[in-house]
Amino acid sequence: MGALAGCGQKWSATESGIIRTVTNRGGQTLAYATTSGVELLTVDRLAFKDLNRNGTLDPYEDWRRSSEDRATDLASKMTVEQIAGLMLYSSHQAIPAAGGPFGRSTYDGKPFAESGANAWNLSDDQQDFLANDGVRHVLITTVESPQVAARWNNNVQALVEGIGLGIPTNNSSDPRHRTRAETEFNAGSGGQISMWPDSIGLAATFDPDLVHQFGGIASKEYRALGIATALSPQIDLATEPRWFRFSGTFGEDPDLATDMARAYVDGFQSSGEGAAIDGSWGYQSVNAMAKHWPGGGSGEAGRDAHFGFGKYAVYPGGNFDLHLLPFTNGAFKLTGGTGAASAVMPYYTISHGQDGAYGESVGNAYSKYMIADLLRGKYGYDGVVCTDWGVTRDYAGVDSFGASPWGVEGLTEAERHYKALLAGVDQFGGNNDSGPVVEAYEMGVQEHGEEFMRARFEASAVRLLRNIVRTGLFDNPYLDVEETVATVGKPEYMAAGYEAQIKSLVLVKNQAGVLPLKQGARVYVPQRYVPESRSFFGRVTPARHRDAINLAIAGKFFTPTDDADEAEAGLVVITSPESGRGYDRSDVAAGGNGYLPISLQYGAYTAAHARAASLAGGDPLESFSNRSYRGKSATTSNVTDLQAVLDVRKRMHGKPVIVVLKLSNPTVVSEFEPSADAILVSFGVQDQAILEVLSGKAEPSGLLPVQMPADMKTVEEQAEDAPHDMRPHVDAAGNAYDFGFGLNWDGVIHDERTRTYGNRGREMASTN
Repeated sequence: MGALAGCGQKWSATESGIIRTVTNRGGQTLAYATTSGVELLTVDRLAFKDLNRNGTLDPYEDWRRSSEDRATDLASKMTVEQIAGLMLYSSHQAIPAAGGPFGRSTYDGKPFAESGANAWNLSDDQQDFLANDGVRHVLITTVESPQVAARWNNNVQALVEGIGLGIPTNNSSDPRHRTRAETEFNAGSGGQISMWPDSIGLAATFDPDLVHQFGGIASKEYRALGIATALSPQIDLATEPRWFRFSGTFGEDPDLATDMARAYVDGFQSSGEGAAIDGSWGYQSVNAMAKHWPGGGSGEAGRDAHFGFGKYAVYPGGNFDLHLLPFTNGAFKLTGGTGAASAVMPYYTISHGQDGAYGESVGNAYSKYMIADLLRGKYGYDGVVCTDWGVTRDYAGVDSFGASPWGVEGLTEAERHYKALLAGVDQFGGNNDSGPVVEAYEMGVQEHGEEFMRARFEASAVRLLRNIVRTGLFDNPYLDVEETVATVGKPEYMAAGYEAQIKSLVLVKNQAGVLPLKQGARVYVPQRYVPESRSFFGRVTPARHRDAINLAIAGKFFTPTDDADEAEAGLVVITSPESGRGYDRSDVAAGGNGYLPISLQYGAYTAAHARAASLAGGDPLESFSNRSYRGKSATTSNVTDLQAVLDVRKRMHGKPVIVVLKLSNPTVVSEFEPSADAILVSFGVQDQAILEVLSGKAEPSGLLPVQMPADMKTVEEQAEDAPHDMRPHVDAAGNAYDFGFGLNWDGVIHDERTRTYGNRGREMASTN
C-alpha cells in the first residue's frame, strides 16, 4: 500500500466559491474558475491547467518551463487577431464605471446607478473589449475599495480564462499612492492604500534605499488589488522648471534621478523569498513601465506634449544624451535579479532635431531612430514598448486633449499603427479596438509579405506574454478578498509612507530659530482662497475658501486662532504659481498666435527676455511656425497666495510668519521670502507630517531636489534640456536655494547625501 501511495498524484485541491485552488507538492500553486470550462491535466503526477481545453499539456501551460519558453510557444499558437488584441492597452477604466473624468458605461444596458449591478461587476464595455477585441491589458483608475478591486479582478479573470487560449489579463495602474492631505495618521491604523510623497518628494529625501522600500511595499499592495503592471516610474529629467508634470519626476539631476529610477524598478519588480517563480520574478512582482523615452522634460518653454501646442522637446544645450541616463544607467541596469524595467513608454513629444539617421520630425512612438535604432539597437532593450495614450487618434485642435498623432497627422489611424509597428512599438495605449491593428498587419503583408509580418507580430507577442507569465498570472490570477483587505494599507505600510513624507519636507528658512513652535502656541491660520481650477481631464472645480490646513489635527500641535492680534505666530499655506499651460484661444481670437508665457512667479509677468523666435514649431492647424510669446504677459490664478503672505505679515506686527509652500514646480520665492521668517517646502504630503516638523516632533531632513530660480529672467534664459543652469534665489541669510540645499535645527545640512549628489550638481552647473 505504501508503494501504491507513492505512485499517487502530487497535488490536492480546495474550493472557495467558483475558485478552485490546486497545490502541487513541491511545485506551483494553481487556481482557476470552475465556471470557465478549464480542466486539470495530471502529468508526472502533477497538476496543470488545460487553458486551451485540448486535453494535451502544451508548453505554455507547463509551469515547469521558463517564461521565455512558455511565451514563445503561446505566441506561435495565436491568430493574428488574438495578437492584435494582446497589443491593445485599454482606455482608463473606473470600477465601477459610473461616470467621472474617465467616462461612464452601462451594465446590462443601464447606467450603473439604475442597473442594480454590484460595483465589482464588469461593465458592458469591459465585457465587449475583453471578449470581442481580445484586450488583455486593462488600465484601472479609481476603485471603490480594495474588496471591490479584488472581486472585480476575479470576475475579469474568470471571463477571459474561458475564452480562446485562456490568456489572463495584465491589469495596470498609474501611481496610486498619493496622499490625502487632510487625513490623520495614527500609528497602528490601516487605510485604503499606503500614502507617500509625490515622486519629487521622494527625490527630496535623496535616499534611493527609501525609494526601493516604497517599490517593495507598493508592489505588494498592487498585486493585492489585482494590478501586475505599474505605468511608472516617470523618470524624465525635469530640466525645464515650467513643465506641469515636474512633480511626477525625480527632478533635474541625472545622477539622483538615475539612482532613484533603479531603486524604484528594483523594488517593484523583485519578488521576495517564497513568492519568486522565475528568478526574481513572481507573485510579488509588478512590471514597471519606465516613462517617457527618451525623456519629455525639455518641452519648449515648459509646454506639454499632451497638446499640439507643446509637441516639441528641444535641446538648446545639446544635452539629449543626458536625458537617457535614468533609463540606460538606471531602469535598464538593475541591481536586482529582474535585469531591466519590463516595459518602456515613449513620450508624445517630437524630439526636435535629434533624428540624425532619417531626419524625421515625428512623435517618439513613430520614430524608427528613437525606438529601433537607439532603444533596441544601441542600448539592446528587449522589453515591451508601449505608446502613450491616444497617439493614434485624430485630433481636433492644437489645444485639444486626448489625441496626439504628432508628426503623422496626415496618416490614417491604421497607417499610424503600421508606422509605429515598423518603428518597434509592441503595444498601443488607450486603444480598445483591434481593427486598426489588424489592418496594419495587412498593410505589412502587402509591403513585406506574410512571413515578415507574422514574425513581427510574434516578436511583440512574446514580449507581452513574457510579462504576464513571469508574474504568475497564467497559473494563479485570482485573489483572496480577505487577504487583499489585510494587505492593502496595512499599518506598517501606512507608517512607512508617513515616515517618508516627513523625510521629504525641506526647511529652507528659519530666521532666528522661529521653528520649532512651542507646544500650545497660539497660531493665526487664515483660510486659503482656492481659485477656480481645471483638471488634467477638463473638469472644473469652482473657486472657494477653505481651511489652509486641517485645524482639528493642528490643534494637537498648537492652538489655531483666527485672531491675528492674539496669535504668537502666523501660518500661511500656499501652492506654486499657476498661470496656465502656455496657450490660450482667446489670444488667437485677438489676433495673436495663441502662445503665452508660463510663469513661476505670483505677480503679473511680462516675458521681456523670452526668445524672439521659437526653436521649434509647426502644426497642420497653424499657418505659422514661430511660437514665440516674447513681450506677452501672464497672470497667475493664485496671486492671492502672495497677497495672503503679505497680508499676514502686516497683521502680525512683527511677530513671526511661517510659510508652507506646497511645491509642484520650482517657484520664484523672492516675492514673499522677505516677509517670511520660516519657509517649509512640501511635496504632496499629509498636513500632519507638516505639523510634526513645525512643532518639532520631527526634525526636517529633506533637501531641495530642484533649483528655486532667482527670477523669471533666469528661467527664460536657461536651456530647457540643461540641469542646474538657473541662478538660484539667495535669501537674507545668504543661503542659496539651490539643488541639494536644506536646513535642520542646527543649520545647513551637510551629510553623505550632499557630498554624493550636491557636489555633482555643482560640477554639472559649472559645465552648462
